[in-house]
Amino acid sequence: MSIEVKNLLKQYGEQKAVNGISFKVNKGEIVGFLGPNGAGKSTTMKMITGYLQPDAGDINVSGIDVTKDPLAAKKKIGYLPESNALYYDMYVREYLDFIADVHEITDKKKRIEDVIQLTGLLPESKKRVGQLSKGYKQRVGLAAALLHDPEVLILDEPTSGLDPNQILEIRNVIKEQGKNKMVLFSSHILQEVEAICDRVIIINKGKLVADNTLQQLQQHSNLNLVKVSFKEPLEPEWIKRLPGIKSVSQSDRFSFTIETSDPDTVRRELKKLEAENNLDIVSLQSENQSLEEVFRTLTGNVPPGS
Repeated sequence: MSIEVKNLLKQYGEQKAVNGISFKVNKGEIVGFLGPNGAGKSTTMKMITGYLQPDAGDINVSGIDVTKDPLAAKKKIGYLPESNALYYDMYVREYLDFIADVHEITDKKKRIEDVIQLTGLLPESKKRVGQLSKGYKQRVGLAAALLHDPEVLILDEPTSGLDPNQILEIRNVIKEQGKNKMVLFSSHILQEVEAICDRVIIINKGKLVADNTLQQLQQHSNLNLVKVSFKEPLEPEWIKRLPGIKSVSQSDRFSFTIETSDPDTVRRELKKLEAENNLDIVSLQSENQSLEEVFRTLTGNVPPGS
């Protein structure tokens, strides 16, 4: 069981929305799918689910060629699109009953009650879909995606519109589902990706720029952080002129965060600065970049939603 994408291409006029990307997701993996707005994330997800035809490349889901047999592939996939189109005039159970019929689920009453419990819909389950808050509409979309117990989950912004408590509940649902399924999960909330995902794929301008575990991305990114605090107040210009400095930010007059590709050299230079100017370093430490900082480095953008 896997999702396998090879040399995927989608072009609109002169613009290559998805430009030759390749990756694989295996059973039991929850993979974060990141990129700036317009990077090609939703387009890629629509092609994997068979809702959009690629111009070139291969997509294989659980042994099925999506371009040759999209209907068979869709039976393996649970898809929550970013738009989450729902029938607002239907009641929650009525809508899920309709989706169950589409999937030809035999024991549909039990399955509907199971997903209502699983996604926390019970308190609102007697309402029409159009009466629900955005967060509960999102839960209805997730319940519909899970209803036929698919092998693959494609989730485009699944926690959009949820409050912090709801996000935690849905996060736990996704993590539990990820134990036995393949999950490709897109989000603008990078903290969610850090909390849920085993691996991160980042695309930028239609091209794949990273595919690795979160830990390896942070460890092997081109830039690292050096954090230093002095006993005395210090102007940032003193640090900016040291070799190996990419950028300097300060939280107060005593403390600085330095981006560098050579943390060892920067630490030595800071010690030299301390000795030559009778300064006193209170703390000095190196850190791996956060996912937010890795994202910024690889895409040249501030993280989406920030």
